Amino acid sequence: MKAVIKTKRNRGLEFKEAPIPKVGLRDVLVKVRIASICGTDVHIYDWTRWAQHRFTPPRIIGHEFVGTVTKIGDEVTRVNIDEKVSAESHLSCGKCYQCNNGYAEVCRNFKLLGVDHDGTFAEFLVLPEHVLWKNDPNIPDEWATIQEPFGNAVDTVLAEDVSAKTVLILGAGPIGLFATGIAKACGASLIIVSDPNNYRLAISKKMGAHIAVNPRKQDVTQIVMEATKNNGVDVVLELSGNNQALNQGLKSVTPGGRISILGIYERRVSIDLNKEVVFKKIRIYGITGRKIFSTWHKTSRFLSSGLVDPTLVITHRFPLKDYEKGIKLMKDGKCGKVILNV
Repeated sequence: MKAVIKTKRNRGLEFKEAPIPKVGLRDVLVKVRIASICGTDVHIYDWTRWAQHRFTPPRIIGHEFVGTVTKIGDEVTRVNIDEKVSAESHLSCGKCYQCNNGYAEVCRNFKLLGVDHDGTFAEFLVLPEHVLWKNDPNIPDEWATIQEPFGNAVDTVLAEDVSAKTVLILGAGPIGLFATGIAKACGASLIIVSDPNNYRLAISKKMGAHIAVNPRKQDVTQIVMEATKNNGVDVVLELSGNNQALNQGLKSVTPGGRISILGIYERRVSIDLNKEVVFKKIRIYGITGRKIFSTWHKTSRFLSSGLVDPTLVITHRFPLKDYEKGIKLMKDGKCGKVILNV
């Protein structure tokens, strides 16, 4: 089969032949239909500091997909041949304290698809049946492949209720754009999106943002205060992984408000805990992955009902062999979500 593989500990990837993986007793062989590119894949391509400490070649990368079940192990009971599936990318052990207490997304022994386990940028993929998600037939394939990052947005937005709340979204990458649509669908009264990329800010307006801010040209906190009668926003969603943006969010949130943080930071961050958190009585949520599988149910309903239409966010499509074109667009900031037809 053809696959995109990280073979060496340096920049770049290779498109080459790989053996079709074997199926164990409780495993499922999936023929991948569509995969989508995530920022994690770009980190692996660029061999960033994070990738150097987290990733060990050789490995097929990718963790977002939709595919068709083509073979099942003898003890598989949850899926059948020809069913369309996607999968939770956190491959949990099902045995640790966290797994047994409803927090499988932070399993102590988890393996990450496309990092610790061969991933989705290939014609075929083998996964244990317990991480597979059977897709609603009403969801198009192009939408089904983005359920994993969409679920990140669902949990970031809905860590608490947002109905009639004022919301600041920091970072208009694909997850930030999904979050904008989700906040709108859930009745947020004011949505402000901040990002230095005007291309993505334009998409955010179409997804429901009332105000789009370029922090390189405008003062984010000042605009927030003007829009909220100097109260600050009820909710901050930090999706950028940028220390400056995090501090802007803390200054912009109203006392007694909350902030959800999904952004991943390259280095330690500096914040004034006393002034911006303790004395403001801020609630901070760390978001990692999706709740397994309650978030997937919400994601499926958002998409199958039409409450959120991700079509505007999916801006580019390439065959798998042209993966580098998609990665370049992501690095240049000239795209929303990029998908690969396998």
